[in-house]
Amino acid sequence: MNEYESVTRKLCDFIAGAPSCYHAITQGTLLLEKAGFQRLSEQVHWELAPGKSYYVIRSGSSMIAFHIPVRSPHHFQIVASHSDSPSFRIKEDPEIRKADHYVTLNIESYGGMLKAPWFDRPLGVAGRLMVCEGDTIRQVLADSGEDLLMIPSLAIHMDRKANESAHSSVQSEMLPVFGDENSFGSFLRLMAEKSGVRVESIVGYDLFLYNRTPYSIWGAGREFFSSPRLDDLQCAYASLRALAHSAAENSPDADSISVCCLFDNEEVGSRTKQGADSTFLQDVLKRISTSFEWDPEKLPIMLSSSFMLSADNSHAVHPNYPDKADPVNRPFMNGGVVLKYNANQKYTTDAVSASVFRSICRNADIPVQTYFNHSDIPGGSTLGNISSSHVSINCADIGCAQLAMHSPYETAGIKDTAYMIRAMEAFYNASVCFLPDGSVTVR
Repeated sequence: MNEYESVTRKLCDFIAGAPSCYHAITQGTLLLEKAGFQRLSEQVHWELAPGKSYYVIRSGSSMIAFHIPVRSPHHFQIVASHSDSPSFRIKEDPEIRKADHYVTLNIESYGGMLKAPWFDRPLGVAGRLMVCEGDTIRQVLADSGEDLLMIPSLAIHMDRKANESAHSSVQSEMLPVFGDENSFGSFLRLMAEKSGVRVESIVGYDLFLYNRTPYSIWGAGREFFSSPRLDDLQCAYASLRALAHSAAENSPDADSISVCCLFDNEEVGSRTKQGADSTFLQDVLKRISTSFEWDPEKLPIMLSSSFMLSADNSHAVHPNYPDKADPVNRPFMNGGVVLKYNANQKYTTDAVSASVFRSICRNADIPVQTYFNHSDIPGGSTLGNISSSHVSINCADIGCAQLAMHSPYETAGIKDTAYMIRAMEAFYNASVCFLPDGSVTVR
């Protein structure tokens, strides 16, 4: 097993343990606590110390971790990714009898997914249960842990035009089958048993479908791999690994506070209390300032010299649809970290931030590719421009090149997770200084 395959397997093990955004945050905390990070609470006073590492969780599905350098910091170096992926959310009172024989579950779309690949796959259910015990309501992670559901296709014999249209109604054609008529009334009881709680104690839930197909490393040279939820757990895992490694070094020469953000709800616009369009990042940076009793002017001075990487995966050129890509800027899997541009600022990369990121990667011998949307095909948005509306700092958008984005089974290159981890480690370890005359030094 080579280095790239080893890193890929560790990523895929992380993803397998993160079937929902809530599990992704739990996986992240395990990784960070193993590296010596201490948990903070938004509900209590923070007492921070130089040379220490911390993390704080909001709403169970978003997390911000940071490392304080030994010396007085001059700025922040931030990486932001997201914990959620497109899926189907299970509605309240979910069980529906169908054809006097089946029980299906009532669902709704979460995010902009490709619908067709969800058919005919073994599916599980994961998320969180809110459990009432006396006067206390607490969160309990939930995972069916087994192949529980299936969304069966209609046979071609009953719809000869099935291959002419990709449209499927979520409400009438995509309800997952849970069991036969004997299973009615048992869904929540089953989830309660799997979670070790009494069904009577459940007072709410956020539950989602997830693809149970295991990851696969494939290709003539084992150069590709496929997995659920690569967008964006590939970047989230890389940022956690990079922060943990950088904090463990605890270099006495470090002059920046290293920050790693995992936001929820990117796939639905980020406008939630735990999304990138919330005050979460701003609140954390202010509380760091308050803990060290900095002069009120120090925080805005530090922010003016700070830098963010908005890390969310990018489209690789598709072998069967090459004309969907830009004719010149054409990233491929295994080609290195992708630097993303957009004239309408869906991606925040500009000449300044691109120059800084390229310099860091050049110094660390990490390959960099560029991505632009095809000029006639509008792309999606991501975290950087949304976060910057609350914390205005220089930002570059980056990602790993992948195929089948927003499918329940996505494909990427075997080398790119390692490239991304190395790029983020180099970023956290670099000294980036924005000078009053507009120039930048990168060491």
